[in-house]
Amino acid sequence: MAGKGVVRSIKNYAKGFSEVQIKVREATSNDPHGPSGVILNELAQLTFNEHDFIEIMDMLDKRLNDKGKNWRHVFKALVVLDYLLHFGSENVVMYAKENVYVIKTLREFQHLDDAGRDVGHNVRQKANEVTSLILDDQRLRDERKSPHSLQDRVWNIDYTSTALTRRNEPRYIDEERDLQRAIEESKRLAEIESKKRGDR
Repeated sequence: MAGKGVVRSIKNYAKGFSEVQIKVREATSNDPHGPSGVILNELAQLTFNEHDFIEIMDMLDKRLNDKGKNWRHVFKALVVLDYLLHFGSENVVMYAKENVYVIKTLREFQHLDDAGRDVGHNVRQKANEVTSLILDDQRLRDERKSPHSLQDRVWNIDYTSTALTRRNEPRYIDEERDLQRAIEESKRLAEIESKKRGDR
């Protein structure tokens, strides 16, 4: 994966992409893991700046129109758009409504990987979800107004990861185990800290 990252960095430099465009490219790369919560939040905040908003949506548009073999570009662009619809500026909503036909088209997205698996299913499912959200004004308003807990956001990001990486892959199992260990260690340290405060 490091090799792909280096190639992407060279492309970013050679093609003169801005920092904002590079963030979108990183969030929608071909790597088999979803965009981080940090970068999603950064992109959402950047949409409140008109110039940055235009750059973000322009790059997302390119990713959404990518070819089948780059299905991860397309899928992750939908994930980013979904996040921006919830947490980004009102301009994102207006843009999505004006360009909903692009998302609708992706409900028919087709691509088989080298092993003959229908990886296009991930794109079709996400395109259906995003289309439904865009076309339901009341639901979109409600979801933009209602506070989302950190747990909700983590669940959404985890969904992204599992859709991109098969659960039975050793890498995924190792990552999941490491995450569980980190959570347990965090709990243990919190308990120790709590006891220390109690002893004072």
